[in-house]
Amino acid sequence: MSPADKDRLFRFSALVKAELERSGQSLALIARSGTNLTRFGTRYSHAGLTLKASTNAPWSVRQLYYACDEERPRIYDQGMAGFVLGTDEPTVGYISLVFLPQQAASALEATALDNRQALQVLNARYSANAYPYSLRYQNCNQWVMEVLALAWAPLPATDNARLAAQGWLKARGYTPSVMDVGSRLLMALGNAMPWLHSDDHPDEDLSQARYRVSMPASIEAFVRQEEPAARRVEICHNQRQMVIHRGWDPVAEGCEPGPDDTVYALD
Repeated sequence: MSPADKDRLFRFSALVKAELERSGQSLALIARSGTNLTRFGTRYSHAGLTLKASTNAPWSVRQLYYACDEERPRIYDQGMAGFVLGTDEPTVGYISLVFLPQQAASALEATALDNRQALQVLNARYSANAYPYSLRYQNCNQWVMEVLALAWAPLPATDNARLAAQGWLKARGYTPSVMDVGSRLLMALGNAMPWLHSDDHPDEDLSQARYRVSMPASIEAFVRQEEPAARRVEICHNQRQMVIHRGWDPVAEGCEPGPDDTVYALD
């Protein structure tokens, strides 16, 4: 990244933290446009939980990352600036924040801050395209879903928290995002990467060259289903401006503001 890119992203992260402070809440579901997935019609690739009471720093993001050198997933607490900098495209970027009603937010915050519970649903094997209803692998967004289940579900006492969490999500009608690859050859080529796998997906999906995967969009849809009073704020930037857009409809592509959006010009 150029110095100008980094400066803009640092200013962008400060705007995100200011919006979090203005919310009067202590937790939000957060997602960023990190990996470029526009060919799948997907803006957001990576989700986590931003926590005002984080022991790392206020509003750090608790999330799952794949530790490449160790070839295993881990839970990380990352400051907001570092979270925002994790993007493939520094000239335009998007952050989504979902704020929950107090009871749901408090339960999720307590669970997310509890290291034992956060690790209870961490799988030992990672796959970026993990099937949400399999125990074989897990991706970053599926970890968020299973933490939600721990927080909101009356789960039975069990040695397999992931199985119980997935059972509750299925019973509640959680629907993962559909990633239409379009070609079984492309799927086979992708499986040559150590963080992509197909052996956990249903044969019916593989025959149609598609994956069903937990993504920020499916997480937000589930949260909105479970908590209709939840509210969403989208914050974006391009090389000219930063925009705050409130509501469940998406901000315009390219971070172009609508008539009701708040705009901050970049010098």
